Amino acid sequence: MPEKRYSEMSKYELQQEISRLNEKARKAEQMGMVNEFAVMERKVVMAKSYLLDPADYKPGELYEIEGDPGSYFKIDYMNGVFAWGFRLNGDKAEEAIPISMLKK
Repeated sequence: MPEKRYSEMSKYELQQEISRLNEKARKAEQMGMVNEFAVMERKVVMAKSYLLDPADYKPGELYEIEGDPGSYFKIDYMNGVFAWGFRLNGDKAEEAIPISMLKK
């Protein structure tokens, strides 16, 4: 059976997937598998984005970036669970950030 996409999962399934990924990340970290740990962390961020409502994130507004204190992101537009825009303290290059990384 092929794996379901996060967009096809129910809230319960997403929560189960996040728990599973967190456990895999913990094991990878304990074993010193830095790359595997980073991949699992990224997957958790993506899964968490599907538990949020993209309509709650508005273009033109500023959000602090989770895990990067003092860094702010200004949204230009939304595309699914990604906010497109730029970091205020960055080089002003356009980038996409999963909405679970944005704090109000």
